Amino acid sequence: MADITKDFGPIRANRGASLEVFPGEIHALVGENGAGKSTLMRILGGLMKPDSGKVEVNGRDVTGWSTNDAIRSGIGIVHQHFMLVPTLTVAENLVLGCEPKTRFVALDYPRAEQDVRELSNTTGLVIAPDRLVSDLSVGEAQRVEILKVLFRGAKILVLDEPTAVLSPPEVRELWTVLRRLRDNGDTIVLITHRLDEVVELSDTITVMRAGQTVARIKTAETSPAEIARLMVGREVSLSAGKRVEPSRAKEPQPHQGLEVRNLSVGSADIRPVDDISFSVRPGEILGIAGVEGNGQTELIEAIAGLRRLLAGQILIDGVDVTLRNVAGRHAAGLSHIPEDRHRRGLILEYPVADNLILGLQKQFAKNGIIDRNRVLQNAGAEISSFDIRPPAPELAARALSGGNQQKVVVAREMGRSFSVLLASQPTRGVDVGAIEFIHSQLLEARAQGKAILLVSAELNEVLALSDRIAVMYRGKFAVVMPTAEASEESLGEYMIGTKKGGVA
Repeated sequence: MADITKDFGPIRANRGASLEVFPGEIHALVGENGAGKSTLMRILGGLMKPDSGKVEVNGRDVTGWSTNDAIRSGIGIVHQHFMLVPTLTVAENLVLGCEPKTRFVALDYPRAEQDVRELSNTTGLVIAPDRLVSDLSVGEAQRVEILKVLFRGAKILVLDEPTAVLSPPEVRELWTVLRRLRDNGDTIVLITHRLDEVVELSDTITVMRAGQTVARIKTAETSPAEIARLMVGREVSLSAGKRVEPSRAKEPQPHQGLEVRNLSVGSADIRPVDDISFSVRPGEILGIAGVEGNGQTELIEAIAGLRRLLAGQILIDGVDVTLRNVAGRHAAGLSHIPEDRHRRGLILEYPVADNLILGLQKQFAKNGIIDRNRVLQNAGAEISSFDIRPPAPELAARALSGGNQQKVVVAREMGRSFSVLLASQPTRGVDVGAIEFIHSQLLEARAQGKAILLVSAELNEVLALSDRIAVMYRGKFAVVMPTAEASEESLGEYMIGTKKGGVA
């Protein structure tokens, strides 16, 4: 891809960008949120046409080709947000649009299942073809997405943030599969913000900044710190492990923090959260680690008021909010950064400015009518503070990159008045510069006496920010310990259940 330019009205997503990828390599494409990576890949996949520039695949000029042309030529794109039909089986999703037929029926299902089973075994992406997609874990759904493009004959795979929602074991399994595909002659373009993954897995790296390509380097000749500097244009602190002690207020804190008593979620037979009690004091970050699917999501959603309790109590600053709805808990001082920004954090069709006041509309209304000027003023301030790109308050949230959508959610939830913050995967899908900024915001909130419950799939993030760490395993806290006594190795043993502990 050479000299690619793509404009969206006044916004220039790509400005003379280039990309050169060779057969049989894993090529990492990195850059800040809004750097133009996804737009470049959509042009490659035929989802968009460039305003100028040239695209060649296997020596053939394919500039401006269609999605069908790209698929027929072996391009397969696995998007950051899954595009599967949950009510269909794995096999039905894979053959959708290219169904094997017999003379008498529209879909030869036994043949479809057999084709999927053979491909699954060949690639190592093992999944039962008759399972419903709605019953799959996140890691299994990721396998189906990759199998779907391979089923259509893809030899050049583009993976957009493939590990954003995977647990460490699932990530290691995916790396094994990608290396096997590369060794079999396939070409992989990997878009990721995790620089440790870039260094571990890729052969070559292309760095983008502000819509332009700024570097193409061999992975063996660089380091995460150098990659980050090229991405952001300045030195970036990658040591999430440097702890920052909070500045303690001289006056007693007016808040009491969060208290959870004997909380259970689910039914009498199945309890994703099983009789958990804990507290988070003002000026403290309690981090929760664990392999996804052990109750972290259900715990946070129950505290936020999004999930019905089976038993237990929730207190915010000493006030029992167990029977209050989401708005009532906000009024009591609770703020919530949800892990699923699309389902829980944004209305994608609404402009960025409107998403930045969700749940706060009354504060921007006079006589029941929203003051649009105040909404836009608020958006301008938040967009500037959190570097949301492009800086267009009237642009629909759907048009933003995943990382910039996350910034909108974080800006809104940390901009409201709160005493207790639930931060669930707050840096998922954001770039190194934004991670550094969000971390500083969380630490500043802690210094101001806020009580913060942090859930993250990134162990180094939990270790960096937390005062105490709890590990969830099968709906319970396997251990709660001071961060000073924790390490990735020790936490990993609790996460997979080989070690049991207590509360500290």
